Amino acid sequence: MKMTWELIALTVVAVAATACTEKPQTIGSSRVADEVPYAGSKYPYAAPDWTAGDEKSWREQLRVRTQRGQNEYSRM
Repeated sequence: MKMTWELIALTVVAVAATACTEKPQTIGSSRVADEVPYAGSKYPYAAPDWTAGDEKSWREQLRVRTQRGQNEYSRM
């Protein structure tokens, strides 16, 4: 009888532990991991000052975007 209660308690703990886990929330990406981020864009809405494949212009574009539009302190 004691073995049955231990088995039931163990089952309840196992079910409770699996109920508390969270499923991973990942977004599927079509970007290949071996490509560099500044390699190019297949979208027509790329920034006009950015040259595809040029790391220096890519970094400059990120810096400008951060300073102008995505910096909350400069917007106030």
